Amino acid sequence: MRDIKFIVVHCTAGQPNQKTESIKDYWKRVLKWKSVGYHIIINENGTWERLEDDAKPTNGVAGHNHHSIHICYKGGLKGIDTRTEAQKITLRVILQEYKLKYRKAFILGHRDLSPDLNKDGKISKSEWVKICPCFSASEEYKSLNTL
Repeated sequence: MRDIKFIVVHCTAGQPNQKTESIKDYWKRVLKWKSVGYHIIINENGTWERLEDDAKPTNGVAGHNHHSIHICYKGGLKGIDTRTEAQKITLRVILQEYKLKYRKAFILGHRDLSPDLNKDGKISKSEWVKICPCFSASEEYKSLNTL
């Protein structure tokens, strides 16, 4: 079993109605990835799809995949938080379940794993490698991190 330190929230940075197969095709054809980017992806209507078993790393955040679970919602085009109410509900439920399973893991957003370039102990907006997931996951799910 992998030692899970992070439960990372992502957005696809595309339209909320993207087809999962087109996302997977992009990873394979354009990025040349051998595995998928996320463990779970949440559709616009709140349903979700498992893309990879938790026992296997995915390509969510370079340098952090071996010890992370990656959960993504479809949307976030142009850096805007486009989550539907259904996606928000599903995301919270999934994160809560994962937090109970991996109690030591910390819930955060992809952008929170950017390098601390100025070494001040905080990841500021100017240091973000990506704006994903278009909202502060560590702040929104702060209460779950205390479970």
